[in-house]
Amino acid sequence: MASSMRGRGMGLVLGLALGLFGAAGSAAAQGEYRGTPAQQRACRPDVFRLCAGEIPNVRAITACLAARIGRLSPECRAVFEAARGQ
Repeated sequence: MASSMRGRGMGLVLGLALGLFGAAGSAAAQGEYRGTPAQQRACRPDVFRLCAGEIPNVRAITACLAARIGRLSPECRAVFEAARGQ
């Protein structure tokens, strides 16, 4: 009986830990701004062409694109220029 209680307790702890991990992961993903769908479409080709090594780190991708603004497509460059004007 003690071993069955221990097994059930471990399952509960594991379930709580996974639940908390999932909630924390969701919160982090929600707090990370990825741009509008139109901005994503405009910059996606440039991300793969110039900054693929930074995927999936959104902050690193944004910094990579900003550092290469002269090499961006006109559509993606417009996204960055509009953001600077805000």
